[in-house]
Amino acid sequence: MVIRMLLAMLALITLYAAPMAMASDWPAAPGVQAKAWAVIDARTGQVLAQKNGDQHLPPASLTKMMTLYLAFEDLSAGRLQPDEMVSVSKKAWKIGGSTMFLEPRLKPTVEQLLHGIATLSGNDACIALAEHVAGSEEAFAERMNQKARELGMKNSHFVNATGFPAEGHYSSPLDMAILGAALWRDFPKYYEIFSEREYSYEGHTQPNRNRLLWTYPEADGLKTGHTQEAGYCLVGSAEKGTTRFVAAVFGTDSDHARAAQTKVLLQYGFRNFVTIRPAEKDIRREVQIYGGTENSVWLKPARAVWVTVPRGKEKTLNFRLRYDAPLMAPVHAGDQLGTIDAVIGDKENGQVLASIPMVAARDVGQASWFGRTFDALLLWWQSEDDSDAKQAE
Repeated sequence: MVIRMLLAMLALITLYAAPMAMASDWPAAPGVQAKAWAVIDARTGQVLAQKNGDQHLPPASLTKMMTLYLAFEDLSAGRLQPDEMVSVSKKAWKIGGSTMFLEPRLKPTVEQLLHGIATLSGNDACIALAEHVAGSEEAFAERMNQKARELGMKNSHFVNATGFPAEGHYSSPLDMAILGAALWRDFPKYYEIFSEREYSYEGHTQPNRNRLLWTYPEADGLKTGHTQEAGYCLVGSAEKGTTRFVAAVFGTDSDHARAAQTKVLLQYGFRNFVTIRPAEKDIRREVQIYGGTENSVWLKPARAVWVTVPRGKEKTLNFRLRYDAPLMAPVHAGDQLGTIDAVIGDKENGQVLASIPMVAARDVGQASWFGRTFDALLLWWQSEDDSDAKQAE
C-alpha cells in the first residue's frame, strides 16, 4: 500500500511539473503601462506576449494603417496611380483634428495624400482618398472590413477611414499588430513611407508624431493614434537582422508614454527571441503511401518556414509530423496531406511554437488493380497484427 501511494504521489508530481517546465521555456512578459498591448514577430506571426490583446477598443488614428493598406493594394494592382489628382470635398476640408491643410481649391496627388496620412495623420487626406477610391467614405469602410477579415483581424470593425470616434468602430492590439506586419510583408516598396520624419505640403511642414523614429534606431514605423476615449496609442515596428517585431499599445497616458511602452515591448522581443529559418531538408518527410504507383511520397512545407524561438532554446527546436495514416493514392503535387509542428524541448511533449501545412512534393498515381489489391491486403494484415498486439498487452 505504501509503495502504491508513493508511486501515485510521484505520478502527480510528474504531471504538474511537466507543464511548469514547459511554461518556463517561454520568457516572462514585460511590465507595460497600457490598457492593452501585444507584440508579435512580423515574419512568423507568432505572438510573443500580450495583455487584453483581443479587447475591442477605439483605435483612433491607427485606423489609418488600413486606409493606407487599401491604397497600397490599389497602387500595386494598377487601379490607382501616384500622380492622379484628387478632389477635396467639403467633408474632407471641414473634418478637423490632425490635417494636412487641404482645401477644395487644391488638387493633391495620390502620392501627396499617402504622405499626408502616414506622416501627418491627416484626417482630410484620408477622406479625400477614400472618396476618390470608393466614391464615399462609407463604401471605403466596407472595403476596410472585408480586408480585415481576409487578414485574420477577428476583433476589428471600421466605420470610417480616419479613426474618428464612432459607434461600432473598434479594433484590438493583436489585430493592429497583424495589420502592421501585413503592411511590411505585402508592400515593401511602400512601407518605407512610415519612417518619414516630416512632410511639407503647401508651405506647411509638420513632424511625424512617432517618437520612436528619433529615439529607437531600429524602429522604422508605423503609426500613432490619440483621442480622449482611446488615450495615446502606437503601433511600432523595428528590425535587427532577420528578426522584425511589431508592437501595439492602446490607452497609455501620454505621447511620451506610448513611445516608451512600445519600446519596452520591442526590446523584450529582441532580448528574448530569435527568428530562425530552418533548412527545408530538416522539415521534409517521406511517408508511406498505399495503392499507388510508388510506395512513398515526400511531404514538404507549403510555404517558407520561419520560427520564433526563445533565445537559448535554438538547439532544442525540432519538428513533429502529423498526418492521417494510411495515405492512399492518388495524390497530386500541392495536396495538403499533413501538418508539421515546430517544437522546443521534448519532441513528443514539448511546446508547439508553430504549425505548418505539409503538401505532396509530386504526383503519385493510382496503381493497377493488382497493386491496389496487394496494398489492401497488406493494410488488412497490418491492422490484424496491431489488433493482436493490443490483445497481447
